Amino acid sequence: MNISKTGFILYTINFEKCVEFYRDLLGLEVLYVKKDLCCFDFYGSYLMVEVDDMTDLKSPEENFIDRSCIRFNVDNVREACKILDLNNINYSYAEFDWGTIAKFRDPDNNLIGFRSAKEHSIDISAGLNTKK
Repeated sequence: MNISKTGFILYTINFEKCVEFYRDLLGLEVLYVKKDLCCFDFYGSYLMVEVDDMTDLKSPEENFIDRSCIRFNVDNVREACKILDLNNINYSYAEFDWGTIAKFRDPDNNLIGFRSAKEHSIDISAGLNTKK
């Protein structure tokens, strides 16, 4: 198998708000737009935001367990959270021995996270040393 690109498809109910969130607030570059979908550059991969046409939901469900999180590794989590503050987006912030994170939600209630890039790079380097 020859994989040429990987990506994530995010099915949304609040399509326009989600496109604005990823484009305007998080600053992702739009690769292309078609009817009911918008494809963003996701730093070597892609994030495709599409209208959820498989359900009859009128609003994102609030009572569910998160099974995924879209993660953005950033140089400084506190600095990255300033855009959330400016846009009145609630988030949780935590510092651990393995790194710093902030978690928040997009307009469709999907879990999004910032993580300190430095510690993630260290983890990857350490993991490379454990491969046989």
